Amino acid sequence: MTDTAAPQQATQGAQGAEAPQATQGAMRLRELVFGAACAAAVRAAALLGVADALGEAPVGADELAAAVHTEPRPLARLLRALSSYGVFEELPDGRFAHTDMSRMLRVDAPNSLHYIALWCTEPWTWQAWPRLDEAVRSGRNIFPELYGKEFFDYLHDDAGDSAHVFDRAMTHSSRQSAEDIAGLLDLTGVGEVADIGGGQGHVLAALLERHPGVSGTLLDLPKVVAGADPRLRDGGALSGRVRLLPGDCREAIPVRADMYIIKNILEWDDESTRRTLRNVVAAAGSGARVIVIENLVDDTPSMRFTTSMDLMLLLNVGGQKHTRDSLSGLMAEAGLRVDAVTPVNAYLHAFHSVVA
Repeated sequence: MTDTAAPQQATQGAQGAEAPQATQGAMRLRELVFGAACAAAVRAAALLGVADALGEAPVGADELAAAVHTEPRPLARLLRALSSYGVFEELPDGRFAHTDMSRMLRVDAPNSLHYIALWCTEPWTWQAWPRLDEAVRSGRNIFPELYGKEFFDYLHDDAGDSAHVFDRAMTHSSRQSAEDIAGLLDLTGVGEVADIGGGQGHVLAALLERHPGVSGTLLDLPKVVAGADPRLRDGGALSGRVRLLPGDCREAIPVRADMYIIKNILEWDDESTRRTLRNVVAAAGSGARVIVIENLVDDTPSMRFTTSMDLMLLLNVGGQKHTRDSLSGLMAEAGLRVDAVTPVNAYLHAFHSVVA
């Protein structure tokens, strides 16, 4: 009897140990399938300006509701939901206080994610995400089927408010990463830097401010360079050392430089990426340095964020984020020798290469 009882007890003990894990897994999966509620709550808080209205002292829902023009009880429910994720904190007495995450929803925060939060939850996203299975089956973006035109055409033609949010989100993101990039790169021996597809030129401006002996070129689409960082435009503090060059890097890169920077644009289809890299190699001299800066979907602490970005790119433009190996392979194919890959911050990696 003892011999048969012992294995039975052991089995029951093992099942008891597994039960909490199974319960935790079920709870986590339930949380994930309600992820839209969390995203919607963050968006609502950003749109209502809750983080901006909440000062450093905790306040009750009644007072906060008066400041943001909402009903107190629904606002308390919104804040309670967000507090469970660490966005705001609900105190034992029912008042609410800031957390590190909620402060980043403030528009004026140095590391603000206010516009990123809005951009990633824009109205079109709620139409696109439910059709992810179609994009996975076909390998193509589903945006034209939803809205009758390609993604950026839709933004600029039909969704002006969303385009504005996109511009603000990209501006905030670029400003925040520009200093990290400028602090990382060694410009010893560099006289001319070319920022390819560099948007408003925040990275270029940060580099030129740190290195007074360096000149630069910002190449991007005509509408983009027309709105370049004020420091780079006529009359700006750096304008004497900058050329603003309208163009499409997928077509040609008529710029000769010692260093080329390509940040967060190699997320189109692979053929567009190949063309851009080949154009850089064709323009550059042997030994020119090419720094490619991208979010990766491997070897990074931010994989939940970057893999979500990757799926969004599949949905809206048919693009993708890269792994270390896939991007290194495309760069080598174009004639670049990748010497090192270093983290810029938790979200970005820099591929340091030279033209072979």
